[in-house]
Order: sequence, then structure tokens, then C-alpha cells
Amino acid sequence: MNTDPPAPAVPGEKPRVVSETALRTRWAVILAALALLAVVAGGWPFVLFWTVAAIGVHWEWTSEILRVSRAPQVAGGAVLALAGLLAGFGHPGSAVLVILAGLALAVAVAGDRRAWCAGGLFYAGLVLAGPVILRGDPQHGITAIVFLFAVVWATDVLAYFGGRAIGGPKLAPAISPGKTWSGGLSGALGGVVAGLAVATFGGLPNPLAVAGLALILSAVAQIGDLFESHVKRRFGVKDSSRIIPGHGGLMDRLDGFLAAAAVAALVGVVRAGFDGAAGGLLVW
Repeated sequence: MNTDPPAPAVPGEKPRVVSETALRTRWAVILAALALLAVVAGGWPFVLFWTVAAIGVHWEWTSEILRVSRAPQVAGGAVLALAGLLAGFGHPGSAVLVILAGLALAVAVAGDRRAWCAGGLFYAGLVLAGPVILRGDPQHGITAIVFLFAVVWATDVLAYFGGRAIGGPKLAPAISPGKTWSGGLSGALGGVVAGLAVATFGGLPNPLAVAGLALILSAVAQIGDLFESHVKRRFGVKDSSRIIPGHGGLMDRLDGFLAAAAVAALVGVVRAGFDGAAGGLLVW
């Protein structure tokens, strides 16, 4: 790939090179806007958004990281598409069952690395299942997704800048050498503040309980980030793909969110069932 700076537009003018931070910020804003539009739209646009994301994550896992044959890629994509179809028709529980049943299919069609192929389908399924289950709650669905976005995005931003500004001991040097304890704690603080803000402005009855939940989800998001780093390091891959300029791939962008969304959906379903999962998450 050519790494030379772009040629000057005018003779004598210095070339303009977009910094990595500016590029990351630009695409983060674009992706955040698309995600929020999908949240507001709800229904099929929301389900389609996350189905495409899930299929993309599965493709990265099987094609770019595992580099397995075409059969597991196609089979997993078909399972996720069917799960998305069921979710779109208002059957999130059935969508989850399809994903779980698809794990057997992933094992059957994988020539090698069967456990990793099944794990990839489960991992990608979380991208779809968590958000769709929470958004399906007609009363608290939008608030739950905004809460998740706020917690995870604040965690990412504060961890990145806090770690760079403060430095200090490494969090998990064998997995992700760039992450520090100062960044992790800064991210957790940002997640709590963001979660408390959503709970307060959203009129939730117990903002402090929601702030405590935000702390847990912030930690889960950071664990999800470390897990994805471990998988990439295990297979000698730096980025899951190069589909998003400045960020790498969908897995690189969604690793923390899908972990937090999965735990949030599980809490909501256990407390209030599939139809009221968002309320089960937020109303304490």
C-alpha cells in the first residue's frame, strides 16, 4: 500500500495529512450518527442495521482472522440473516434460538477449527441479539440503547485519552500492550458519569442504581475489548479488517459494545422477560 502523503493541490503548497486521531474521530461521528438514526427509526431499519453488523463481524472472524473455507462463512451468514428476519417480525427469543441452533451447523460445516467457528457465530450473534432484545421494549427500548451507547462510548473515549495523558502500569501487557490501568479507570469513570447522566435526564426512578450498573457494563466492555485483542493476537492479526478508516474492522469497533449489550440484555430478560428487557435493565 502506498504510504506517501498526497500530492499538493497547488504547486508549492505543503501536503495535508489527516492525523490518526482526526480520522478516528471523523468516522466515529459518522458511525454514531448512523447508529442513532437506526435507534430512533426502530423496527426493520434497526434490525437491518444490526443484522448487517453481525454478518460483517462473522465474516471478519471467519475470513480475516481464522481464514477458514467458504462454507462456514456462508452458513453463519445465513443463520444470522434468518435470526434477523425473525427479530424483525417481533420474535427475538426465536432469533436467539436460531443462533444457538446454528452453532451445531457451524461445527458441522467447518473443516477445521470447529470450536473457533462456532465461537465466531456465537460472538457475532451477540451483536444482533443484545441490541434487538433491548430495543424491542416499547416503553424503555430507546433509553436502554442510548444508555448503552453512552456508557460504552464514554468508556472508550476516556480510556483512550486518559491512558495517553496519565500512562502508568499496563493493564494486560501480554494481550494489549497499549492499555493501562489509568486508562481503564478513566474509562470506568467516564462510563459511570455517562450512565448517570442518561438515567437522570431520562427520568429513571433510581439513577444511582443505574450508575452502578453502568460501572459494571463499563468493566464488561473493557473485558470485551481485551477478549477481541486476545483472539487477534492468538491468530497473529493486527486489525479484524480495514473496512472502517482509522478503526480497523467492525470487530475492532464493536468489541466492547457487544459484550456490554449481551450482559445488559441478559439482566433485562432475567428481570422482566423478552418483552420488557429494557425496563428490566433500567428500572430498579
